[in-house]
Amino acid sequence: MAEASSDFDPLEKIHGDPLEVPHLTCGAMAGSKPFGAAPNHQAPLGFPGELVPDWHDKAISRLGELLDSSRALRVYLDSCVKCGACTDKCHYFLGTSDPKNMPVARQDLLRKVYRRHFTLAGKLFPKLVGAEDLTKEVLDDWYSYFHQCSECRRCSVFCPYGIDTAEITMAGRDILDSIGMGAKYSNEIIGKVYTVGNNLGLPAKALKATLVGLEEEIEEETGLPVKLPLDVKGADILLVTPSADFFASPHMEGLMGYAKVFHEAGVSWTISTHASEAANFGLFIGSNENMQKVAMRIRDAALELGVKRLVFGECGHAWRVAYSYLNTLAGPFDFLDPKYPVPQHICEFTYDLLQQGKLKFDKSKNDEYRLTFHDSCNVARASRMGDWEGGQFDIPRDILRAVCNHYFDMAPETIRDQTFCCGGGGGLLTDELMDLRKKGAMPRMRALKEVVDEHGVTHMAAICAICKTQFSKVFPYYGLDREAVVSVHQMVSNAIILTGSVQEKELEESHHE
Repeated sequence: MAEASSDFDPLEKIHGDPLEVPHLTCGAMAGSKPFGAAPNHQAPLGFPGELVPDWHDKAISRLGELLDSSRALRVYLDSCVKCGACTDKCHYFLGTSDPKNMPVARQDLLRKVYRRHFTLAGKLFPKLVGAEDLTKEVLDDWYSYFHQCSECRRCSVFCPYGIDTAEITMAGRDILDSIGMGAKYSNEIIGKVYTVGNNLGLPAKALKATLVGLEEEIEEETGLPVKLPLDVKGADILLVTPSADFFASPHMEGLMGYAKVFHEAGVSWTISTHASEAANFGLFIGSNENMQKVAMRIRDAALELGVKRLVFGECGHAWRVAYSYLNTLAGPFDFLDPKYPVPQHICEFTYDLLQQGKLKFDKSKNDEYRLTFHDSCNVARASRMGDWEGGQFDIPRDILRAVCNHYFDMAPETIRDQTFCCGGGGGLLTDELMDLRKKGAMPRMRALKEVVDEHGVTHMAAICAICKTQFSKVFPYYGLDREAVVSVHQMVSNAIILTGSVQEKELEESHHE
C-alpha cells in the first residue's frame, strides 16, 4: 500500500484561521487507505471475502439496487450544479489540501459512474456530461477517498440543494463491501457485536469485573454503595452506552457520572451484556441490513429484561441511529412507558432533573477546569435533544454551566450546526489512518487554540466516544495534553453532591464554619 503524505507538522499547523483554504496538492492523499477486511471479517456481515471476479457488473448492479431503494440518493446524484458552496467546508480538505477531498469531488467519484450507466446523456455522450466507466483505477479511488469522509455532513449544511454527502459515501462503501472490498476496522467491529455484544469484544465476565471495580471506586469517593447493575430483570431503565465507557478514560469517568445521576434520581436501571454497545457501525458502512441486525439486539435486550425506558450514553453516531432510525430498524417500542421519550439521551435525563431542582452540585469541584465544548457531528447535524429546535446544542452546554464556573464557547462558525468533525469519525478511527486523522483534526485544533489563547481554556468536553478517543490520540501531536478532553458526565460526576455522601457532609460543615 502506498504511503500517505507525511510532510505535516501539527505544531506548525495549529496556528491560523480554522477556515483557511489551503493551496491545492493534487493526489496528496491518494495512498491513504484503511486495511482491507479479511474473509473472516466479511463473512459474518454477509459480504464476499475478497474482490469478486465479476466485480464491475456486481458493483453496477448494486448501485442500481441502491438507487431503486433510495429516491434521495438519486436526487443527490442528479442535483449537484458544481456551485462550489461545499468545496472548502470539509475538514479533510482543509487539512490535507487534496482536491479529491472537496465534497463535490468526492461525490463525483460515484456520480460520474452513475451518469455513465443510469442516465441517457451519460450513455450517449459520456464526455459531455462527465460520465466515466467504472475501472479498477476508479474503484481504487473509491476505496481511498470514501474512507477519507467521516460522514460528518458539515458540507450539507452549506449546500443550497441539501445534498447529503454522507449518503453518497455510505452508498460507495456499501458497493465496495458487496464486491469484497470491505474495510477491516468497521467490519471487524460489527462482527464483534454479533459474537460478543460490543465493539471491544469485551466478554461478560470482564464487563462485570469492570462495573464492580467502578462501584468500589465510587463508594471509596462518596461513602455510598452506588451500583452499576448488569442484566437486572425488571429494572425501569436500560442504559445502552458505548463500550468505550467500560474501558478507558475519560469514558469510564462519564459512566460513573451516569451512575451517580441515576442513584440520586432513585431510579432502577441496568446494563445488558447482550446489548452492551450503543454504537452501530452499520451506519458507517451504509448497510441497512447490518444496522438493523445491531439495533435488534437492543430491542431483544429491552424485552428480555422487561424495562420501561431506553437511555443512551455519550456516543455521537449511536444517538443519531437511536434518534433517527431506531424505531424503523427495531420498533415499534410500544412495550415501553409512553410517558418518556423513546429513546432518551443521558444528557436529556440529567437536564430534566436539573430543571426539576433534583440535583445538587458544588461547582468549585471543577475549578481546575476551564472548559469549552465540542459539538459532535452526528448529534449536531443529524439528531435533536429536548423538545425545542437546537436542544442538542443547548442541553450539554447548560449541564456544563451548571457544574462548572468557567465555560467558554469556541468561535460560532466552528460550533453548533457548523461544528468541525474531530477527524476520526465515520469508521476512520484506526491507526493506519493516523496521518489522515491528524490532518482532519486541524480545523478543530485551530478553533480550540483560539479559546486556549483568549480565555485560558484547559479542557474540551465532548459527548461522543469516538471524539473523545480521537482527541486523546491527536492532542499530543498539537502540543496539548491527551487528558485535556473530558466527558460531559465526567464533569457531572466531579461536581454532583449525592444525598448522604461524604461530599454533602463536607459541604454542610463548610457552611457552618
